[in-house]
Amino acid sequence: MKTTAFLFVFLLGLSFAQGFDFFYFVLQWPGSYCDSQHSCCYPLSGKPASDFGIHGLWPNNNDGSFPSNCDPNSPFDSSQISDLTNSLNANWPSLSCPSSNSESFWTHEWQKHGTCAESVFDEHGYFSAALDLKAKADVLQMLSSSGIEPNNNSYDLRSIKGAIQAGIGHEPGIECNKDRSGNSQLYQVYLCVDSSGSSFVSCPVLPSVSCSSQVVLPSF
Repeated sequence: MKTTAFLFVFLLGLSFAQGFDFFYFVLQWPGSYCDSQHSCCYPLSGKPASDFGIHGLWPNNNDGSFPSNCDPNSPFDSSQISDLTNSLNANWPSLSCPSSNSESFWTHEWQKHGTCAESVFDEHGYFSAALDLKAKADVLQMLSSSGIEPNNNSYDLRSIKGAIQAGIGHEPGIECNKDRSGNSQLYQVYLCVDSSGSSFVSCPVLPSVSCSSQVVLPSF
């Protein structure tokens, strides 16, 4: 009986130990989140800086598939990242409505994506790794160095990709959404990271998203 119980627990653990090949590190432009049909709400910590914010660090596979919600027995625990809260508020704010302290956003990201990387990170390590990657990837400065500014003007999509590739060393994925006038605008940037969650790499597969050839970068 004890052997059967042990085997059940062992196999249950294996079911949560999802493998993956690399991470998408996804950065979001707040101006494009807010300038859409859905609008936005600033977090309780105040209006975020005019900079790309973290959306998530997502385990992915080379064939384009991805694991999700891997371990229901590992719930988000805010006490585990209390020393990171100020940095998370600054770099990983929630813009969804109603206004919140962003913990629901972090909870979602940990439960859906972070629990699938527990072979690499515990909860603190997961959020700390994302903050470290954000510090390495100053996408706004990369764009600015190529004359691409958040000023509501349109820019060539190839120029946007080229500016980020020059800064990171690898081709990014670019996701657009529509502003209230129906224009294509720069919404999210996908950067690929090795399976240790520490170094940017060439993307084995880029996300299947679409943008127009001319893309607006709205102010925020």
